[in-house]
Order: sequence, then C-alpha cells, then structure tokens
Amino acid sequence: MLLKPYRDTLALPGIKSLLAVATLARIPIAAGAVVLTLHVVTDLDRGYGAAGLIGAAFTVGGSVGAPLMGRLIDRRGLRLVLVLTTVAEVIFWSLAQAVPYWALLVMALVGGFLALPAFSVARQSISALTPEAQRLPAFALDSISTELSFMAGPALGVLVATTAGGRWAMLMLAVGILISGVGLWLLNPPVRAAHEAPITTGERVPRRSWLTPRFVAVLLVTMAATLVLSGTDVALVAVLRGNGELGWTGLVMTLWAFYSLLGGFVYGVIHRPLPPVVLLIPLAVATMLVGLGNAHWWVVALLLIPAGALCAPLITATADAISRMIPAGARGEAMGLHNSSLTVGVALGGPIAGFAADRFSAPWGFVAVGGAGVLIALIVLPTEIRRRRAATVPPVPTQRDGEPIADEPGNVKPAVGEPAVGEPAVAGAAVAAYAASELTSAEADVDRPAKS
Repeated sequence: MLLKPYRDTLALPGIKSLLAVATLARIPIAAGAVVLTLHVVTDLDRGYGAAGLIGAAFTVGGSVGAPLMGRLIDRRGLRLVLVLTTVAEVIFWSLAQAVPYWALLVMALVGGFLALPAFSVARQSISALTPEAQRLPAFALDSISTELSFMAGPALGVLVATTAGGRWAMLMLAVGILISGVGLWLLNPPVRAAHEAPITTGERVPRRSWLTPRFVAVLLVTMAATLVLSGTDVALVAVLRGNGELGWTGLVMTLWAFYSLLGGFVYGVIHRPLPPVVLLIPLAVATMLVGLGNAHWWVVALLLIPAGALCAPLITATADAISRMIPAGARGEAMGLHNSSLTVGVALGGPIAGFAADRFSAPWGFVAVGGAGVLIALIVLPTEIRRRRAATVPPVPTQRDGEPIADEPGNVKPAVGEPAVGEPAVAGAAVAAYAASELTSAEADVDRPAKS
C-alpha cells in the first residue's frame, strides 16, 4: 500500500525513462564543482580562495542563464536548447583544462550561463507528464534521483582527479556532458502536456500573471533550503576536523544523504503536499541543533537525522508548488528561476557557515545557516498565511436585482422568481446564461435540467 503512489506514477508513460536519463545526465554536472576546485588547487597551483572565485563565476553565470534557457524552451522548444548548451559545455570543459587562471575565470562565467539544464528540464517534463494527483510522488522520485547523482558525481570526480589528474577529469566531464546532452536530445521529453497548447502556437504568457508574491516566496524558500544544506556541508567538515575525526566525514555525509533519501521517499506518499515554508522552519531549527553534538562524529550523525530527513521533502515541495501555480507557457522560465534559487543558495551557504566557524567556532556554522533559514522563513510566512486565509474565507456575497447569488462554494441561491437548481454544474450554467442576456418571458418558461 505504501508503494502504490510510486507504482502508479512509474506506470505513467515516459516517467521511468525520464528519471533514468535525468539521473545519469546529472552525474557529470554534480561532479563539476569539485573537479574545478581540484584543478585550480593542484594543476594551477592556486589557493582555495581562487578556486572559490571560479566556482562563484560559474554559479553567477548559471543563475542568470537558467531562466533565460527556460524561456527559450518555452518559445522554441527543448531540442534547440539542448544542442546549444551541450555544445557550449563540451567546449568549456575541453578548453578549461588548458587555459590559465584568469582566462578560466571568464570562461566559467560563460560556461555557467550556457550550462546543460538537466535539472530544470526534468522537473518541467514531470509537470507535463503527470496529473496533479500524481505529481508529488513524481517530484519525490526526482529528488531521490538527484541525491543519487550527487552521491555518485563528486565521488567519481575526486577519484579521476586524484588518480589521473585534474585535466583528465575535466576531459572526462566533457565526454559525460556530451553523452548526457545526446541522451536528453534522443529522449526529447515533453515540456507541455497533451491537453496544453503546443509550443508551435506561439503562446505568450505575461510575467505579471505568474510572477506573484507567492511565487517569489517559494523561490526564497528554495534558496534558503540549499543555503542551509551547503552550509551544513562546510560546518560538518569544520566540526569533524576540529575534533580530529576528519576521516569520518565520508561516512557522516553518506548517512546524511541516506536520511534525505528516506525522508523524500516517505514524503512522496502523503496525500496532501505541505507548504514549503512549513518544512523549512523545522529543517532550519534542526540544523541549528546539530551544533550541540560537536564532541563526537556519531553524535553529529544522530543529530543530523531530523534535518537530513527534511532535505529531499523540502526540495520536492518547492518544485511541486511551482508546477501547480505556473501556466504551461511560462513553465520553463519558472523552473529556470527555481534552479537559479537552488544555485544561489548553494553559493551563499558555504561562505556564511565558513565565516561563522572562523569567527567563533566550528559548531556556530550550523547555527549561522540554520538561523538564516529561520529568518527567511519568517519573512515568507506572512505571504503563506495570507494565501491560506484567502483560500479558506469565502468572498462576501452581493446581489443585484434579478441576479443569482452564491452563499457557499458550489451552492448558488436563485434570484427572485427563479427556480432552484440542485446540481452545482447546472447552476453555474444557468447563472452564466442568465447573466449573458435578459430572458424574455417566453424563454423563462423553457424547461430547466432536473437535479440528477
């Protein structure tokens, strides 16, 4: 019974192949950051600060490029964007290993801008392939597959970079991106559902119709989620290094990822999705509490259980919320903005945790990023409260002469002299007909549909 939502979702046409290809396509992308860092530090003989600057340039480029690539998908289709970004990334990784540092810095900005949009494309296609009732387990599976990609990608990148060298690792990434891009191009997952207007119609959706305070609130929660997660990465290393237990870092991070996988799996079978901010608050608070276990690695691993179990559910909730509020004609741009929020959060979390660890002590890294998450949640919370109040409080009914009035959802009171109609759908049709024209006395005598 627990697996039924997943069985039903995987039975939908195209879902299994999409998740499989997306998981493999994300592995070289996930390895990119650590390979760039090792190349700058070892091959170019620069410090970690210089490596961080390269990573920041790639992040800035990606944050700007993701929504623009998404908008191009909305207007021109997926395959054009896949060809453009695959060629650009293959060129970047092929040349980046041979250029000096300052040239690499400029190239990283362009490479990030034209990065292969494997993450946002998968989420956009899930929105098109699944009905709303099955979208939550689909996004949960997507989050789980993302965790698997990030467990495999950096480990493979480090393995190749430390054995064959950073330059060979970058060339391997070029091959991996090429295979990923070709795989997505051949699969060509749909970005519009069958019942939605195809891209060829040239539909244009004004931004003001979907770029609402609620949408911005979801983006802020998304950014806060990865800010907390990336900061936890840094704080974990700082705490374990300070305790002389750095060798246990891999095991603790693997357990943390396992908690996230388990939490995402459980979240995917609930009947109603939770607002993202409701998940962000306990995640941020639980992260702050991890700092209490700085004495031993196994205490840190245990305290990570609540925070880890909320990682994948929170990312799932943000993607699901955006998919439900955005029209099909703007879904690519919206998912691109979602991806940008994820990227910006990753870029901010590490420096915040690192500064707190250096300025005070290692456990304060957890407190800093957890506190930032709580602060963002408090900023967003009023928007969510207003939305829920608006959804639960019915509008004040008004009635003009001869017009029907709705006192409750689905319950329409007839106007004076009009017979009552029991079926809500039939009542809606009667109201529309009445408002469209003034009925003559002869038309008023026409038989109305009876209540079924």
